[in-house]
Amino acid sequence: MSLLTASEAALRLTAARHPGPAIQLENVSVRYRVPTERISSFKEYVIRRLKRQLGYREFWALKEINLEIHRGQVFGLIGPNGAGKSTLLKVVSRVLRPTTGRVRVRGQVAPLLELGAGFDFELSGRENIFLYGTILGFTRRDILARLDRIISFAGLVEFMDMPLRTYSTGMVTRLGFAIATDVQPDILIVDEVLSVGDAEFQKRSTERIRQFRENGATILLVSHNLNMVQTLCEQVAWLKHGSLQAMGAAAEVIRTYQGQAPSKAI
Repeated sequence: MSLLTASEAALRLTAARHPGPAIQLENVSVRYRVPTERISSFKEYVIRRLKRQLGYREFWALKEINLEIHRGQVFGLIGPNGAGKSTLLKVVSRVLRPTTGRVRVRGQVAPLLELGAGFDFELSGRENIFLYGTILGFTRRDILARLDRIISFAGLVEFMDMPLRTYSTGMVTRLGFAIATDVQPDILIVDEVLSVGDAEFQKRSTERIRQFRENGATILLVSHNLNMVQTLCEQVAWLKHGSLQAMGAAAEVIRTYQGQAPSKAI
């Protein structure tokens, strides 16, 4: 009788709680309506709408995406700006409802999309840990137990009692990442977060992602850092203009993307 590794045991436990693939997208499309003219104020918008003078064009951010991500996978999304990557993450995170298609997500999701969106910039870093932690669903007792660990991981010990408005954008994101990742999720969704901070913080962030994976988490990662994507991810999907161009082994898809070769069968 073989012994299970910690990762295998975690995966089996998660699979027992949530049978089936971790993430499934079936013919998912997202349509935005974009005004054809610039509107300078809300008042002008209301007047034009009442007079039925508003013109729109349709923009499809995602077009019939079919995707299946299995438990324990680290899955990467690559593509140029405007390809639909962030829209896809928002759909999986339930932040955005697709126009058509079906999304199935099984397990507890920790989305790292806009870290620090719930911060109050007049409060100190320490106070914001309690505020943001509460928004993420932590109890005060949970936050107290994690407080020193969060501060240490963020590397902001000397800034904790200063107002957040004195922080740089990178410092705010580091604090948000430290709070949001101080819990083991079933599914972790990451959008360019690992590119924030100095080399030491990026190294610690990447190591934390690896630990989540070893503990059985499914990870969906977006980054323009192709070396990091190839290092961390087993499977990669390439998006362009909202359409899936290629999907498969990380090295192969990244090589195709870099060469901008004609799309191959998915």
